[in-house]
Amino acid sequence: MSKKNLSRIETPSGKGSGDENFPVGSWIISHRLRSHIKKFYLFARAADDIADNPNLPAKEKIKRLNIFRSALIGKSSNKKKCPKAVSLKKSNHDLGITSVHGKKLLGAFKQDAVKLRYKDWKELIGYCNLSAAPVGRYILDLHGENKKIYKYSDDLCNALQIINHIQDCKEDYIKLNRIYLPQCWIKEQKIKNSELEKSEARKELKIVIGKTLKGVEKLLKRASLLSKKIKDPRLSAEAEIVYRIADKLTKKLKIKDPIQERVKLSKLSFLLCGINGLLFSWLRN
Repeated sequence: MSKKNLSRIETPSGKGSGDENFPVGSWIISHRLRSHIKKFYLFARAADDIADNPNLPAKEKIKRLNIFRSALIGKSSNKKKCPKAVSLKKSNHDLGITSVHGKKLLGAFKQDAVKLRYKDWKELIGYCNLSAAPVGRYILDLHGENKKIYKYSDDLCNALQIINHIQDCKEDYIKLNRIYLPQCWIKEQKIKNSELEKSEARKELKIVIGKTLKGVEKLLKRASLLSKKIKDPRLSAEAEIVYRIADKLTKKLKIKDPIQERVKLSKLSFLLCGINGLLFSWLRN
């Protein structure tokens, strides 16, 4: 890696919090914690952009992500190389938060650089436990919540991740040759991976997507308890809203074709999830 490239570790995609399926550090969250959540998000976004850059070879992605890790754990303090990792390191230190959540995310992104297929649901969940669950655990730790409720947060975060995989299944295959839909279900339907680049999903591919969504529904059923387990009222409301967004997206993906279009919620649906989630939390408390 040249010195010039070392000074430009990040490869911004242009994506931001507005492109996510869920609110990132919204006004519902305590004001004193929002800036820390933003730092965690910007760190994750920058690292994810490296992993998803179609112009970087796998070895180069891993080199850059390792530099991110060094900055996060304090082995490097060069802000020019990866300022977002250095910023998160300081945030973690100030609040007494472990760096393990950020390190797990980096592990997932390094896996993305080299692993393009997932053989079954168990392997997919294993990936999500690195790429999604740490986000929820970080936010719970930030609020001082009991680690015993990690499992409910894991289910919600993993469900959101798989929903995103389904939304982007065509683009991920065409741009990155990456498929998160379990290969065993694709083979079961006797279809090829290239079905993902067609103009619309055939019956067999719809069955694979349907089975994946059934798995998401099971995760969401368990995740529905999360907001009830959280002590902080603001975070509880946020969790309820995110759960409702995930549930709404899952229902929409069951009737829409993600191969034909990117399935997402309208601004009105997003707003209604927010209002209903707030009302539910307010009435419960």
